[in-house]
Amino acid sequence: MDVYKMPYNEAIPVVCMDESPKQLIKETRLPEERKPGIDAREDFEYERCGVANIFMVNEPLTGKRFVSVTETKTKKDWAMLMKDIADKHYPTAEKIRLVSDNLSTHKPAALYDTFKPEEAKRIWDRFEFIHTPKHGSWLNMAEIELNVLMRQCLNRRIGDIETMTNEINAWQQDRNNKEAKINWQFTNDKARVKLKRLYPTISD
Repeated sequence: MDVYKMPYNEAIPVVCMDESPKQLIKETRLPEERKPGIDAREDFEYERCGVANIFMVNEPLTGKRFVSVTETKTKKDWAMLMKDIADKHYPTAEKIRLVSDNLSTHKPAALYDTFKPEEAKRIWDRFEFIHTPKHGSWLNMAEIELNVLMRQCLNRRIGDIETMTNEINAWQQDRNNKEAKINWQFTNDKARVKLKRLYPTISD
Protein backbone atom coordinates (compact mmCIF):
# COMPACT_ATOMS: atom_id res chain seq x y z
CA MET A 1 0.00 0.00 0.00
CA ASP A 2 2.85 2.40 0.80
CA VAL A 3 4.34 1.77 -2.63
CA TYR A 4 1.09 2.80 -4.33
CA LYS A 5 1.02 6.03 -2.28
CA MET A 6 4.41 7.16 -3.56
CA PRO A 7 4.33 10.25 -5.79
CA TYR A 8 5.15 9.79 -9.46
CA ASN A 9 8.87 9.60 -10.12
CA GLU A 10 9.92 9.09 -13.72
CA ALA A 11 13.36 7.93 -12.62
CA ILE A 12 11.91 5.24 -10.33
CA PRO A 13 8.56 4.17 -11.81
CA VAL A 14 6.18 1.82 -9.99
CA VAL A 15 5.22 -0.94 -12.41
CA CYS A 16 2.83 -3.85 -11.83
CA MET A 17 3.18 -7.20 -13.61
CA ASP A 18 0.84 -10.18 -13.76
CA GLU A 19 0.19 -13.09 -16.09
CA SER A 20 -2.78 -15.22 -17.01
CA PRO A 21 -3.52 -18.18 -19.31
CA LYS A 22 -6.14 -17.81 -22.00
CA GLN A 23 -7.55 -20.78 -23.86
CA LEU A 24 -7.56 -20.62 -27.66
CA ILE A 25 -10.98 -21.68 -28.95
CA LYS A 26 -11.89 -21.94 -32.63
CA GLU A 27 -15.37 -21.91 -34.09
CA THR A 28 -16.32 -25.12 -35.90
CA ARG A 29 -19.31 -23.45 -37.54
CA LEU A 30 -19.49 -19.82 -38.58
CA PRO A 31 -21.73 -17.78 -36.26
CA GLU A 32 -24.74 -16.07 -37.79
CA GLU A 33 -24.71 -12.29 -37.63
CA ARG A 34 -27.57 -10.32 -36.17
CA LYS A 35 -30.35 -9.48 -38.62
CA PRO A 36 -33.54 -7.44 -38.31
CA GLY A 37 -35.79 -9.40 -36.00
CA ILE A 38 -33.18 -12.16 -35.45
CA ASP A 39 -30.49 -12.17 -32.75
CA ALA A 40 -26.93 -13.19 -33.52
CA ARG A 41 -26.45 -16.91 -33.03
CA GLU A 42 -23.38 -18.94 -32.08
CA ASP A 43 -23.10 -22.72 -32.14
CA PHE A 44 -22.22 -24.42 -28.87
CA GLU A 45 -19.70 -26.64 -30.67
CA TYR A 46 -16.10 -25.46 -30.69
CA GLU A 47 -12.52 -26.71 -31.00
CA ARG A 48 -9.81 -26.25 -28.38
CA CYS A 49 -6.54 -25.05 -29.90
CA GLY A 50 -4.26 -24.90 -26.89
CA VAL A 51 -3.51 -22.18 -24.37
CA ALA A 52 -1.72 -18.85 -24.71
CA ASN A 53 -0.07 -16.94 -21.88
CA ILE A 54 -0.69 -13.23 -21.42
CA PHE A 55 1.78 -10.96 -19.61
CA MET A 56 0.35 -7.67 -18.38
CA VAL A 57 2.69 -4.82 -17.45
CA ASN A 58 0.92 -1.79 -16.07
CA GLU A 59 2.17 1.57 -14.76
CA PRO A 60 -0.81 2.82 -12.74
CA LEU A 61 0.21 6.47 -12.29
CA THR A 62 0.68 7.15 -16.01
CA GLY A 63 -2.12 5.02 -17.45
CA LYS A 64 0.30 2.96 -19.53
CA ARG A 65 0.17 -0.77 -20.10
CA PHE A 66 2.24 -3.17 -22.20
CA VAL A 67 0.84 -6.59 -23.03
CA SER A 68 2.67 -9.52 -24.58
CA VAL A 69 1.37 -12.93 -25.62
CA THR A 70 3.53 -16.06 -25.46
CA GLU A 71 2.92 -19.66 -26.41
CA THR A 72 4.34 -20.90 -23.10
CA LYS A 73 4.65 -19.81 -19.48
CA THR A 74 8.23 -20.65 -18.59
CA LYS A 75 11.13 -19.08 -16.71
CA LYS A 76 12.61 -18.03 -20.05
CA ASP A 77 9.39 -16.25 -21.06
CA TRP A 78 9.45 -14.30 -17.79
CA ALA A 79 13.16 -13.51 -18.16
CA MET A 80 12.62 -12.14 -21.66
CA LEU A 81 9.78 -9.99 -20.31
CA MET A 82 12.07 -8.57 -17.62
CA LYS A 83 14.60 -7.62 -20.29
CA ASP A 84 11.87 -5.92 -22.35
CA ILE A 85 10.67 -3.94 -19.32
CA ALA A 86 14.20 -2.85 -18.46
CA ASP A 87 15.55 -2.11 -21.95
CA LYS A 88 12.51 -1.41 -24.12
CA HIS A 89 9.86 0.17 -21.91
CA TYR A 90 12.00 1.87 -19.21
CA PRO A 91 15.54 2.17 -20.62
CA THR A 92 16.38 5.42 -18.78
CA ALA A 93 14.91 4.52 -15.38
CA GLU A 94 17.36 4.42 -12.49
CA LYS A 95 15.40 1.68 -10.77
CA ILE A 96 12.10 -0.03 -11.59
CA ARG A 97 9.86 -0.91 -8.65
CA LEU A 98 8.09 -4.04 -9.89
CA VAL A 99 4.99 -5.29 -8.08
CA SER A 100 4.27 -8.97 -8.78
CA ASP A 101 3.25 -12.19 -7.09
CA ASN A 102 5.92 -14.55 -5.81
CA LEU A 103 5.77 -17.38 -8.34
CA SER A 104 8.64 -19.85 -8.54
CA THR A 105 9.51 -18.52 -12.00
CA HIS A 106 9.98 -14.96 -10.69
CA LYS A 107 13.47 -15.60 -9.37
CA PRO A 108 17.06 -14.60 -10.30
CA ALA A 109 17.61 -18.16 -11.51
CA ALA A 110 15.25 -17.50 -14.42
CA LEU A 111 17.53 -14.74 -15.68
CA TYR A 112 20.71 -16.77 -15.16
CA ASP A 113 19.15 -19.73 -16.99
CA THR A 114 18.31 -17.48 -19.94
CA PHE A 115 21.21 -15.02 -20.21
CA LYS A 116 24.93 -14.94 -19.56
CA PRO A 117 25.77 -14.15 -15.91
CA GLU A 118 26.83 -10.55 -16.59
CA GLU A 119 23.63 -9.81 -18.51
CA ALA A 120 21.45 -11.57 -15.95
CA LYS A 121 22.92 -9.49 -13.12
CA ARG A 122 22.58 -6.27 -15.15
CA ILE A 123 18.87 -6.91 -15.70
CA TRP A 124 18.22 -8.04 -12.11
CA ASP A 125 19.93 -4.93 -10.71
CA ARG A 126 17.55 -2.69 -12.67
CA PHE A 127 14.65 -3.83 -10.47
CA GLU A 128 13.40 -3.52 -6.93
CA PHE A 129 11.01 -6.45 -6.56
CA ILE A 130 7.91 -6.01 -4.40
CA HIS A 131 5.91 -9.20 -3.96
CA THR A 132 2.26 -9.29 -2.98
CA PRO A 133 1.48 -11.37 0.13
CA LYS A 134 0.43 -14.99 -0.11
CA HIS A 135 -3.29 -15.18 -0.94
CA GLY A 136 -3.17 -11.44 -1.66
CA SER A 137 -2.33 -11.36 -5.37
CA TRP A 138 -5.41 -9.16 -5.91
CA LEU A 139 -3.35 -6.33 -4.38
CA ASN A 140 -1.48 -6.25 -7.68
CA MET A 141 -3.09 -3.60 -9.92
CA ALA A 142 -2.00 -5.53 -13.01
CA GLU A 143 -4.57 -8.17 -12.06
CA ILE A 144 -7.28 -5.51 -12.33
CA GLU A 145 -5.97 -4.49 -15.74
CA LEU A 146 -5.98 -8.12 -16.86
CA ASN A 147 -9.64 -8.36 -15.88
CA VAL A 148 -10.39 -5.28 -18.00
CA LEU A 149 -8.58 -6.88 -20.94
CA MET A 150 -10.55 -10.11 -20.57
CA ARG A 151 -13.85 -8.25 -20.36
CA GLN A 152 -13.30 -5.71 -23.14
CA CYS A 153 -11.22 -7.67 -25.63
CA LEU A 154 -11.03 -11.41 -24.98
CA ASN A 155 -14.63 -12.20 -24.01
CA ARG A 156 -15.21 -14.25 -27.15
CA ARG A 157 -13.76 -17.21 -29.00
CA ILE A 158 -10.33 -16.65 -30.54
CA GLY A 159 -8.72 -19.63 -32.20
CA ASP A 160 -5.10 -18.64 -32.85
CA ILE A 161 -2.36 -16.70 -31.12
CA GLU A 162 -1.79 -14.32 -34.06
CA THR A 163 -5.39 -13.06 -33.98
CA MET A 164 -5.26 -12.77 -30.20
CA THR A 165 -2.04 -10.75 -30.37
CA ASN A 166 -3.48 -8.37 -32.97
CA GLU A 167 -6.67 -7.85 -30.95
CA ILE A 168 -4.69 -7.20 -27.76
CA ASN A 169 -2.36 -4.74 -29.52
CA ALA A 170 -5.36 -2.75 -30.76
CA TRP A 171 -6.88 -2.75 -27.26
CA GLN A 172 -3.58 -1.69 -25.71
CA GLN A 173 -3.10 1.20 -28.12
CA ASP A 174 -6.64 2.47 -27.56
CA ARG A 175 -6.40 2.25 -23.77
CA ASN A 176 -2.94 3.88 -23.71
CA ASN A 177 -4.17 6.72 -25.94
CA LYS A 178 -6.93 7.35 -23.40
CA GLU A 179 -4.39 7.16 -20.54
CA ALA A 180 -6.95 5.00 -18.75
CA LYS A 181 -6.07 4.69 -15.07
CA ILE A 182 -7.23 2.48 -12.22
CA ASN A 183 -9.23 4.20 -9.49
CA TRP A 184 -7.42 2.52 -6.59
CA GLN A 185 -9.06 3.25 -3.24
CA PHE A 186 -7.69 0.45 -1.06
CA THR A 187 -5.70 1.86 1.89
CA ASN A 188 -3.47 0.61 4.68
CA ASP A 189 -6.33 0.87 7.17
CA LYS A 190 -8.63 -1.18 4.94
CA ALA A 191 -5.85 -3.71 4.39
CA ARG A 192 -5.42 -4.23 8.14
CA VAL A 193 -9.11 -5.11 8.39
CA LYS A 194 -9.40 -7.24 5.25
CA LEU A 195 -6.05 -8.99 5.75
CA LYS A 196 -6.26 -9.27 9.53
CA ARG A 197 -5.44 -12.99 9.49
CA LEU A 198 -2.14 -12.27 7.68
CA TYR A 199 -0.87 -9.91 10.39
CA PRO A 200 1.03 -11.29 13.41
CA THR A 201 -0.80 -11.25 16.72
CA ILE A 202 0.50 -10.95 20.27
CA SER A 203 -1.24 -13.05 22.90
CA ASP A 204 -1.25 -12.31 26.62
